[in-house]
Amino acid sequence: MKRAISGYHRDEVGDWVAELVCGHNQHVRHKPPWTNRPWVVTPAGRRSMLGHELNCKLCDASGDAPGGSD
Repeated sequence: MKRAISGYHRDEVGDWVAELVCGHNQHVRHKPPWTNRPWVVTPAGRRSMLGHELNCKLCDASGDAPGGSD
């Protein structure tokens, strides 16, 4: 299910993690050539993606309704 990015934090090894409006988190690594997300490496790039929707695999697995129930 698509969920909007509401913020970011770094994990224990320094990788960026998107905080989604449903309360779940998703890594947003820039690791070319497998994952190409150059926007994640700058503060302006991360700000530009606030509100962008990512597919939340945890919501998909639990069948949560849009907006989340957490």
